[in-house]
Amino acid sequence: MATLQSLAFSSPVSQCLRQPRLHSGLLCWGVHRSAESTFKGQSLRVSRPQWAPLRRCTQVSRSVTMMVKPKIQFIQGTDEQTIPDVRLTKSKDGTNGVAIFRFEQPSVFDSSGEFGDITGFYMIDEEGVLSSVDVNAKFVNGKPAGIEAKYIMRTPRDWDRFMRFMERYSNDNGLSFIKK
Repeated sequence: MATLQSLAFSSPVSQCLRQPRLHSGLLCWGVHRSAESTFKGQSLRVSRPQWAPLRRCTQVSRSVTMMVKPKIQFIQGTDEQTIPDVRLTKSKDGTNGVAIFRFEQPSVFDSSGEFGDITGFYMIDEEGVLSSVDVNAKFVNGKPAGIEAKYIMRTPRDWDRFMRFMERYSNDNGLSFIKK
């Protein structure tokens, strides 16, 4: 599963709250959140004055790694639980391609009344969001039966980004690639 590096969290040290810290030639005054305060501060970075003496301050820092699960959504904030059938086409010169996702009985039909209307097709992973508005619903006897979504890749860079998403999504959901 892919990881995402986030901000380093610092434990507050009472004597360091008002003292400047040096980071890569920049002077940084940290504003820390304490257990007694609801203030959520933000660091301020300014150039180091040549005349200001610096005092060292011991600070404990930890890096936090967040796991981001690749997911597909039709309504932002609501993950689609149904695993799609995906078909890929690519031009002979490799400059563009199309991915067609077919969902049979998607879970979005169960939750669309609660969470709102389908607003598009969103593929989300730690690199960001790939989206398309080319989404069509299939109805049988007046009842929703499936969704077909198309994602068009217009450049080799778009293709590579899509393939990275699909590799993560397929590993997480047990999909395999079959070349026809």
